[in-house]
Amino acid sequence: MTVWNLGSINADHVYRLPRLPLAGETLGAASLAHGLGGKGANMSVALARAGADARHIGAVGADGAWMVERLRSYGVGTDAVATVEGPSGHAIILVDDAAENLIVTHAGANARIEPAAVARALDAAAPGDWFLTQNETAAQADSAALARLRGLSVAYAAAPFAPDAVRAVLPHLSLLVLNAVEAEQLRAATGEGVGALGLAHVLVTLGAEGCLWLHEGREWRFAAPRVEAVDTTGAGDTFTGFALALLDEGREMPEAVALAQKAAALKVTRAGAADAIPARAEAERFGEAPEAG
Repeated sequence: MTVWNLGSINADHVYRLPRLPLAGETLGAASLAHGLGGKGANMSVALARAGADARHIGAVGADGAWMVERLRSYGVGTDAVATVEGPSGHAIILVDDAAENLIVTHAGANARIEPAAVARALDAAAPGDWFLTQNETAAQADSAALARLRGLSVAYAAAPFAPDAVRAVLPHLSLLVLNAVEAEQLRAATGEGVGALGLAHVLVTLGAEGCLWLHEGREWRFAAPRVEAVDTTGAGDTFTGFALALLDEGREMPEAVALAQKAAALKVTRAGAADAIPARAEAERFGEAPEAG
């Protein structure tokens, strides 16, 4: 089947620092790197690297042709990526020596995606496909409703978190993915825990502590592989893309989560976002004992 991802495409400007700055403080960066990012682009790359037929729906400015080509180079379908007036989305990312990050984004072209363009892209979708989106583009709720109407399963990664954005898509969801902070923010906004939302599946990522899967009133906890983190940027996006790729194959949730956690663990050992997402074969081999020589 196919995964249709309405998602952001950002140019990432990554500054390495010994620590994150305090308010009003000026720090010198040890290095600067440029790469492909945006939660949507990261997830599309993760989907493709995991073996899914990933089709990205989004927009860039005239300055974003290199990002579309980079998506293609990873096997992502880009026929539904429009070029619009104005700048592409971009992000300023600060990463410290403890691998923690601070990110500021500018939506740019991501905020100018037309609902009609999403509808045209989904004309090629088939019942049983997946539709994925996040809170970094325009047209999320209308597109999720349309996808559900056309018989697609709908997944939503609730980041960056905004209560109204989550409420708008909840009626259409088959799968909600969020981290522990976002789960608490959602509980505060709705007065209910994520397990009481009536969704078929909820995945709550817990960083180094693993993941929770909530399904049919029950909760399962999965431990995460232990690694030495270099850069946590894009780890959650990697997890989401890999998990959804396996679900799209018809795998069961525990198997999908296990491989997604391996892929995310590998990602945090590498600097960068989309360009640092591992291939499926790497994730499958991760943690295996080396063969005797």
